[in-house]
Amino acid sequence: HAIRAAIDEALRCKETGRAETIVFGLTGTGYFDMTAYARFHDGEMTDYIPTDEEIAASLAQTPHFPGNEA
Repeated sequence: HAIRAAIDEALRCKETGRAETIVFGLTGTGYFDMTAYARFHDGEMTDYIPTDEEIAASLAQTPHFPGNEA
């Protein structure tokens, strides 16, 4: 769907004569994306809201480098 949207946008630019930069994401995880979509479509997904403690623990594992200090 992202590729199709990028193509549609490129064709629109071609028709209007506008030069635009078109950015889209392409990953190799289509299998996993389709699995998640199937679970969503089948009503098998539920929302998960992490606790403040889980968020803090996750952020504590984020590598620190210049520019991302809290």
